[in-house]
Amino acid sequence: MCGIAGIHNLQSRQEIRRDVLGRMMGAIRHRGPDEAGIYLDDAVGLGHVRLSIIDIKSGGQPIHNEDESLWIVYNGEVFNYVELRTELEERGHRFYTTSDTEVLLHLYEQEGPKCLERLNGQFAFAIWDSRSQTLFLARDRVGIRPLHYAVHQGRLCFASEVKALFAIPDLPRKIDAQGMSQIFTYWTTLPGRTAFEGVHELPPGHYLIASKGQVRTQCYWDVPVFARDEQDESSVDVLTGAVQELLSDAIRIRLRADVPVGSYLSGGLDSSGIAAITAKRFNADLRTFGIRFDQDGFDEGEHQKEMASFLGTDHQELYAQSTRIGEVFPRTVWHAEKPVLRTAPVPLLMLSGLVRRGGLKVVLTGEGADEVFGGYSIFKEAKVRRFWAQHPESQMRAALLSRLYDYVFRDRRAKRFLKSFFADDLNHYDDPLFSHRIRWRNTGRIKAFFSGDLNAAAGMDDTSEQIVRGLPDGFDRLDAVAKAQYIEMKIFLSNYLLSSQGDRMAMANSVEIRLPFLDHRLIEFMARVPSRWKVLGLNEKHLLKRSLSEDVPKAIWSRRKQPYRAPIVHGLLSGDAGDFARDMLGRRMIDSAGLFDADKVERLLTKLQTVPNPGEIDSMALAGILSSQIIYDRFIRISPVDSVGEIPLDVIIDRRTAANGDRRPTHHGDRLPEAAVVSER
Repeated sequence: MCGIAGIHNLQSRQEIRRDVLGRMMGAIRHRGPDEAGIYLDDAVGLGHVRLSIIDIKSGGQPIHNEDESLWIVYNGEVFNYVELRTELEERGHRFYTTSDTEVLLHLYEQEGPKCLERLNGQFAFAIWDSRSQTLFLARDRVGIRPLHYAVHQGRLCFASEVKALFAIPDLPRKIDAQGMSQIFTYWTTLPGRTAFEGVHELPPGHYLIASKGQVRTQCYWDVPVFARDEQDESSVDVLTGAVQELLSDAIRIRLRADVPVGSYLSGGLDSSGIAAITAKRFNADLRTFGIRFDQDGFDEGEHQKEMASFLGTDHQELYAQSTRIGEVFPRTVWHAEKPVLRTAPVPLLMLSGLVRRGGLKVVLTGEGADEVFGGYSIFKEAKVRRFWAQHPESQMRAALLSRLYDYVFRDRRAKRFLKSFFADDLNHYDDPLFSHRIRWRNTGRIKAFFSGDLNAAAGMDDTSEQIVRGLPDGFDRLDAVAKAQYIEMKIFLSNYLLSSQGDRMAMANSVEIRLPFLDHRLIEFMARVPSRWKVLGLNEKHLLKRSLSEDVPKAIWSRRKQPYRAPIVHGLLSGDAGDFARDMLGRRMIDSAGLFDADKVERLLTKLQTVPNPGEIDSMALAGILSSQIIYDRFIRISPVDSVGEIPLDVIIDRRTAANGDRRPTHHGDRLPEAAVVSER
């Protein structure tokens, strides 16, 4: 896993400076602390910082083909590179490394953009074709790895993270009002957008071609949809066997590495299943890592210990105390690069630090199982609310919801609220976004804290209509669960879960996460499985539970799903973290950023410091407003490069000259000089 950056002259004749590339690479040095390399000519500059995992000795980048007409910088892994290399060698291609990067480059040389259909992996990469003067950028199917770009003054600039783009001296830095409006509705920006004006994220399953001064993007893969008459009606036993085979192979190829691979273990079904298959079939010496909390409502330590004991893994736990969550929150936001409405990403950043201190660079995780197999409550809500709408006279309506949320809504008043909340908009159950509308509307209440200027800049456009316009053919023929799954995967999975809680939190500590549940073969297979085998009645992930029942104890696969959460108010407003929050949310700082109404924020702070059990919306408002202020402070008020510096030019390997044998690395040792530490404050 690595970080990439580059500049391509579309219509500009400006010199592409080495020191600017050095600053861009320095801003993302945490993604690749082992080595740095560049390729530079009159039309393009490519930069790469490397986290060495496959072909540690000779896999430095940028990498070229036989005649040096193609050059690649690459972030990620192609897990089926072994099989692809054999095929390419039979076609006459010759290799000078044993890396998956070079395999990808030769596959592109052979097949062009169609090579993306052959890849099983998680990646973001750039290929420069010096003959046709074409730059090709691509991102994996579901968006596990990030790739951002901006077009400015005749140049296309790209990088793994936004902070690297902002290392370019003249690139404008400004908060995007519509992006903010989307974050405070959907928890994230919609695909392609970021929190910054003029900065785009290449959507999952897309590629970009820059040639002859023009830039165009193209979708090559989308989350598949299959209506009832197109679904696989095999017996549940046959489907279970197929899932077992696909998941086992997804794990097998994700263990390909020249370094040890560990696994996260939360104590829930998903991570337990991954760890169990890995330990039983591939690696009996597996090391596992889990998060503990100091509040019972968040902690799953009992189940972690049970699973680790069952498998006999070397298990390490990270204790995420509430006060420590508040202290690490600013650094978390710096890496997330967008406002966050919860503190859940913080312990994940801390956990990757534990992994790295333990000497590992790679871990398997269970993310994606809920989206693919139907694990979220919102999928069950969709079934219940559709039943409500179609059977308004039924006496079972309230009872169904109490089965979903009896652990949250216990008293009579709360149950009344629950009933009225989910009864809203029942007359619009034919709305394509029926499953998510009330959630988005509820989150959108936080926009009441926006300043008048931000509201005016965001405008009144209903971005949900943008989502509707982007729905695929056949969506209207899906059942309620399948519709909700598609929306969740398109909006929440890649843009929030795989970003703010995934890649960014792991790579902050130079750790690569690998996600077997998001193997595209498994996604495509499960899209054909009838929804009744995903959510059986109100039993979530039924098929996955059947598939893992022989690998994990019944106490694990049969227990109630516990959503992953972390303390918000207590963590952000206690101790030194509380002093920092009150400073960032004070009138001077609020007015300086211009994003929020200072009077309303002041009243919110007073309420949160006096009410014993603040509600969800107030808690999310605190996290969202504070993280927005941090984003403004760290990315707009000051340049991100001022916090991290640049990589010295004398430690960057010029791959173009090194390929001709007249240059040697000028640094010594296995790692680059240590980067400056981003201040917690």
